[in-house]
Amino acid sequence: MPIRPHPKAPDVPDVPESLDAHDAHEAPNAPPDRTRLTTTPSPSPPLTPPRSSPAALLAPYRTLFSRPGTRAFTLGNLMARLPSGMFGVSAVIMIAGARGSYALAGAVTATGLAATAVAGPWTARLVDRYGQARVAVPAALTAALGSLALLLCVRFDAPDWSLFAAYAATATTPNTGGMSRARWRHLFREDPAAVHTANSFEQAADELCFMLGPVLAAFLCGSLFPEAGTLVAAVLLAAGVLVFAAQRATEPPPAGAGARGRSPLRSRGMPMLLLTLAATGALFGAMEVVTLAYADARGHRSAAGVILALQAAGSCAAGLAYGALRTAAKGPAERRLPWCLLAMTGLMTLPGLSAWASGSLVLLAAALLCAGTGTAPTMVTAMTLVQRRSPEGRLNEGMSLAVTALLTGIAAGSATGGSVVEHLSPRAGYVVPAGAAALALLLGLLTRPRRHPHPSSPPSVPPPPAP
Repeated sequence: MPIRPHPKAPDVPDVPESLDAHDAHEAPNAPPDRTRLTTTPSPSPPLTPPRSSPAALLAPYRTLFSRPGTRAFTLGNLMARLPSGMFGVSAVIMIAGARGSYALAGAVTATGLAATAVAGPWTARLVDRYGQARVAVPAALTAALGSLALLLCVRFDAPDWSLFAAYAATATTPNTGGMSRARWRHLFREDPAAVHTANSFEQAADELCFMLGPVLAAFLCGSLFPEAGTLVAAVLLAAGVLVFAAQRATEPPPAGAGARGRSPLRSRGMPMLLLTLAATGALFGAMEVVTLAYADARGHRSAAGVILALQAAGSCAAGLAYGALRTAAKGPAERRLPWCLLAMTGLMTLPGLSAWASGSLVLLAAALLCAGTGTAPTMVTAMTLVQRRSPEGRLNEGMSLAVTALLTGIAAGSATGGSVVEHLSPRAGYVVPAGAAALALLLGLLTRPRRHPHPSSPPSVPPPPAP
């Protein structure tokens, strides 16, 4: 963490830079020794790098990973989180290649997504009550076995219903991103600025896995065999959760019976915040479908993945930069969220404008790169609010509800974007993500709970009327 100079007292005269710190500390009011000044060759260099330098931007992240155990659980977290971007693509390639039906492949993956939305908060509630290691390990092993069961069903031509049953078992996949955020909050519970940096890092990790997961899955399935993506994803999930859970020193203590308190859904401001996240998820789902259709209509289907990866790259870079700015953590997150949503809404108009203006995929890629910079600050601020509004002992459940809201929004945005593309045109489809961003902004303005009088200040009572 960079060393900040102490503010100068008003009654202390300036000390020349060539006077060393020891003399200035011993006699701050004494006149400087002229003989010492003449022998000093040059002023001492500043102790802190400029704020715009790479060293200053990386300093907050060095502070995070200086804690023992943080690098190990982050490595396990990244290993376990990467399969979240691999399972869907691998399942579609595997099922469509073996059964010749993209409709069946899409229905199976949609079933798994719906099952995850239902089982995710329940799994997170068990994590809050009994601890991360006791719940995450068996849950991850169950999900890995479900993926392997799907592989065997496809390989040995099992009935179609068995594919749905096997893939539904992957719904027990633990939310390692939420558990990692819970660890950061536990380790830096007295330093809100460090928690802000940690949340930004986790959001950047989400974007990184979103970029690398589908690419790795497609490469494995295409270069090795159709089941390779699912197999590697299952191994990474199990191994990553085992590494993550083994770091017991950084694990927050389980809440036990304290996790049986009120649901996060009953917390003030939480329902509207979850609706805001659902609208943001609709933006993601619609943008993916519309961009795929737009690139396909111009005969460049293979370029769609690269274009979408640029959007994720912009979000990843913006997340890391947002986390390095400690000033971004100042002030209540309720005030920062509307401004982040406003910036995201404005930036999400760029892809549609580029599509209507020229139709160039290069210009669209640049627009998506710029548009992606607005999503990470919004997600970081929203997840900060989720953490603060989750009741004590229900943190993982609150963050799992946020993920469920995002998944629900992604499904709704994908369906809406696909419908607009089919009935109108891919170019017109970009109205859907822009409209979803505007809806998120409208809902975000309503997420701030009503102010109540401060408990320390009694309500004003009018004086009695004069006799």
